[in-house]
Parts: sequence; structure tokens; C-alpha cells
Amino acid sequence: MVSSDSLAENALVQNTLIQNTLAAALDHHRAGRLAEAEALYRQILAVDARHSDSLHLVGMIEHQRGQHELAISMIRAAIAIDPGVAAYHSNLGSVFQAQGNRDEAGRAFARALSLQPNWAELHSNYGNILQSQGKLEEAAAHQERALVLKPDFAEAHSNLGNVRYAQGNLAGAVECYQRALALKPDYVDAHNNLGTALLSQDRIQEAMARYEQALALNPNYAAAHNNLGNALMKLERIDEAQAHYERALALKPDYANAHNNMGNVLKEKGQFEDAMAHYTRAIQIKPDHAEAHLNRTELKHFERGDADLAALESLAASGDLPPDKALYVHFALAKALDDVGDYDRAWEHLRQANTLKRGQIDYQEDQAMELVERIRAVFGRDLLERFRGAGHPSAAPIFVLGMPRSGSTLVEQILASHPQIHAAGELTILEKMEYRSFADQIAELDGDGLRRLGETYLSRLPDISANVVRIIDKLPGNFLRIGFIRLILPNARIIHTTRHPLDTCLSCYFKLFTNGLLFSYDLGELGRYYRSYSELMRHWRSVLPEGAMLDVHYEDVVEDLEQQARRLIEYCGLPWDQRCIGFYRHSRPVRTASSVQVRQPLFRGSLDRWLHYESGLAPLIQELGPVFTA
Repeated sequence: MVSSDSLAENALVQNTLIQNTLAAALDHHRAGRLAEAEALYRQILAVDARHSDSLHLVGMIEHQRGQHELAISMIRAAIAIDPGVAAYHSNLGSVFQAQGNRDEAGRAFARALSLQPNWAELHSNYGNILQSQGKLEEAAAHQERALVLKPDFAEAHSNLGNVRYAQGNLAGAVECYQRALALKPDYVDAHNNLGTALLSQDRIQEAMARYEQALALNPNYAAAHNNLGNALMKLERIDEAQAHYERALALKPDYANAHNNMGNVLKEKGQFEDAMAHYTRAIQIKPDHAEAHLNRTELKHFERGDADLAALESLAASGDLPPDKALYVHFALAKALDDVGDYDRAWEHLRQANTLKRGQIDYQEDQAMELVERIRAVFGRDLLERFRGAGHPSAAPIFVLGMPRSGSTLVEQILASHPQIHAAGELTILEKMEYRSFADQIAELDGDGLRRLGETYLSRLPDISANVVRIIDKLPGNFLRIGFIRLILPNARIIHTTRHPLDTCLSCYFKLFTNGLLFSYDLGELGRYYRSYSELMRHWRSVLPEGAMLDVHYEDVVEDLEQQARRLIEYCGLPWDQRCIGFYRHSRPVRTASSVQVRQPLFRGSLDRWLHYESGLAPLIQELGPVFTA
């Protein structure tokens, strides 16, 4: 019979061997020698099948290999043996997070925190999960708690920046990323994320510097290549942007966002088939990629029974997307259902999409209305007559302006098909000249000051080839600046595009705009904005001399393209060119919401579209009042 002392001695020896083996296995594991580490963990399990640490660590090796189901099984086995170890629950959460299972990850992190509430890294990880679920306030609270526990935690500063960015607090996000970099200057992700926050503030050059720093630290950082491409797109350096997207995809072929962005480049270039392939690939990689779904929807015409339509309906019904992503799917479904003629369901999804978007923006309607009133008060007939002809004499600029979705891109494309006209796109030069801040004092300017302002505008235009004599600035919102344009560039052409008020507003309501136009996501606000625009245009006609502005009606262009195209070219002071009526063949990149439509011949299907949605448009019709003439 074996004595109790001998049993105790054998147990001690076995325990010592296990501890020594575990220590050696951990050394291998930390050094990345996974096979050697696993062999030692399994030696321990051969002796003690209930050794929870070894089960847990074998699970972590499977996680590192991408075998997430095996990892979950092993870690759960460890938890069944010893449920009170916070690290087991935390790492189980990390596996679920890598798998994309946010709900299970959240539950695992919450259980770990209940066991170890002062674990800073765990608070930060849980905050990341909460952010992915759209629970931004809770996410911020956990990141902030992590920083209370560990103030020099660079990763938590960066993660809090991610939450602030998602909340739309760009200044707060920048501050968080800068704190992270002060603590950890070589923190590649923080450089990249700071770049993204700066880019969202339109601080393009600063953003590019951050991305370039990230790439200096890690030349194979696919996300930084992708984001640098986004910055270059804002500068309209489209070919350079495409090169960075291609590099990102070479480094990471399953990078869904880069596929989506590549699709956007190719769409602008009119390469719709290739663009569609990239959008589809993004969705194959990430079936809930909401932006890619919307982008693909804009490139195709849906038919009943379409599998892509069924996929959209399934995604919308799942309820898995946070609100900032769900709105893309609702916009996509509205367009798809409109294609198949299911107008009632299209309207329901359109209403949901706009309601979600309106809840995520800060539109100050009173400020928008006050601005229009101030412009009307300042830019009166006396002021415009006093300085008539006093600005810069250049006749090069053509301003195409009006309400969004009123046909401005179509007019631009017709004009740009003329060999002596260059389309520069939607320029923000006038907006950045900040004329609004001195509008009240503009009457005190002299002719030299106005000429210098004209020179400033011209100096910021892109370079054009020698044979080009006109350049188009097609920012629809420049209708606010017509008086300013007349003062600083009295010989500039001003082309005002119009369309039936309800077709214009409905088209705005159907569109998720990439920048600004915050008035378009509520029917009442949209109607009041249109009415204010209409009143301002009436004011401009009353104070400008005859021929200072050309009104072009979208419906007239659709009915008689050549007559209206000839009228446009004549107004611009150029000889007629037959290529203008083949505008849809022009290969220049188009960066507006109408980039797909202007690649196609005109058709009448876009006329009187509002009639399909008349009952739902009642709040809009009421606000339009006398502007609406059905």
C-alpha cells in the first residue's frame, strides 16, 4: 500500500513538472513558436486533461491560426473547469470579436469585467465591442474608465478617439489621437486614425501627412494606402488614388473597403462593369458592407426576383446593422424597389433611411434661413449697380448652379463635351474665400478690392490646357453667391439649372449625399429650403441686368437636347460643336451624385417621377406652397 506521504510527494513532483513545462510552453508561445508551445501544452493535458490553463492556451493558439471554432471549444472547456478566471472570458471575447460575433463577444467581456472590474485593457476591449454595436455612449464610458485606471494607455486614447469620431465629434477625436501619439509616437494605427479624422475636417494635407507617416513606419499597411487613396480622391488626383487602392488590395486581397473604394474610382471613370465587380467582391467578403450595397444599387436596374434585392431585404430585416450603416441599406432598397415599381415599399424604406440620417446630423435650419435673408439684404440693386464691371474682367469661368438634382451635372457634361471647355467639378473656392464673414461690409470695398478677390478666385482654379477658354465651376450651392460672383467676376457666365420642384426635391430625398446638403433629409425642411432658394433666385433676377444669368430647364433639355445645347454654347460665346449632344460618350471622370445618369442617353423616365409618391410628399407640398405648380 502506497503511503499518503508518497502520494503527496508524487503529486508535488507532477505539479512541478507541469509548472516547468507550462513555463517553457509560454516562452515558446510569446516568441511566436506556436507548434512548439502547443506540443508542450498537450503534454500537460496528457497528464492532466483538466488543466484549464493549457486548454485555454491551446485555444489561443487556434485563435492565432484563425481556427476560431476550435479556439472557442477549447476556451469554453477551460471555463467549464474554472469559470472564475477573467482572462478566459476575456480571450473568449477576443475570439468572438475576430469572428465578427459582436453579441457573444460583448457577453464574454462583460463576464470578465464582473470578475475583474479594474482591468483597464478589458474595459477598452469591451468599449470596442460596444462601439461596433452602435452603443457609443457606453463605449465612451468604458474607454474613459480604462484611462482612469491607466492614464498612459495609448491604445485606449486611440480607441476613445474612434468613439468620438463615430459620434461626429471630430475635434475630440483628433485630440484623443494626438494624446495617443504623444505617449507612443510610433503608434501606426493612431497616425492612420488621426489622418481619417483630419480628412473628415477637410484638412487634406495634414491628413495625407499622417497617412504617409503611417506608411513610413509600415510600408505594407493596407489601411493607410486605402485612406491615402481617399485623401487623393478629395484632391481629384484620381489616378494616384487608384494606385493606392490597388496597392492596398495587393497587400490585402480581401479588403472590402478598398474594393468598395476601387469601385467608386471606376464608377467615376465610367467603367461600370469593373466597378460593379469590385462592389460585388466587397459584398462577398463582407455581406453586411452597407456602403457597397448602396453603391452597387446605383449601378444596376433591378428586376423582380433579383437575388441582390433579396439580399438587401434580408440585411434590412436582420436588424444587425447599427443605425449609421442601416441607412445605406434602406436607401439602397428604396432605389431597388423603385426600379421594380413597388412604390409603396420603396417609400417606406426611403422614409426610414432619411429619418435615420436626419437623426445623425446637426442641421440648423434657422441659420440657413437667416443666411439667405442676409444675402438678399446685402446684395441689393444699388450695390450691384455701383460696382458693375469693377471686378476682374476674365470671361473664363462658367458657374453652373441651382438646387441639387436639378440637372446641373447634365448641363456640365454637355458643356464639357465641347473641346474649348474644361469641367473642374464641384469646386469649393468661393466657399473657402469666406465671403459670408464680410458680406455685411462688402459695400465698403472699392473696385481694386473686388478685382483682387477675382484674381484670388482665378488663381485657385486648376490648370487647363492652352486650347481651353472656359472652365466650369459646378457647385450647386453657389446660387447663394451669385451677387458675390457678379461683383468679383462680372464677365463670368452664370447658368442656373431648374427642374420641377417636386422632382427636384424627391430626387434629393432619394439620395444619400457624401457632403453637406443637410436640409434634404426631412420633407418639411426640404420644402422650406427649396422655397427659400426660389425666393433668392427671384431676388437675383430682379437685381441683375438682362442676360447676366441663363436659366436652363431640365425638362426642356430632355425634350429637345440639341436646341438647349446650342443655346448653352451660344451663351458661353463659343462656336457650336456636335459632340455636345453626345455628352454621354465623354470619358472625363464625373464625381457627383449623377455620375451614372450622365453616362447614358437622355430618357423621359425621370420626368414627373413624383407622381408615384404624391401621398407621401404631402408635407413637402405643403411647405412648397405657391412654389409648387403641378
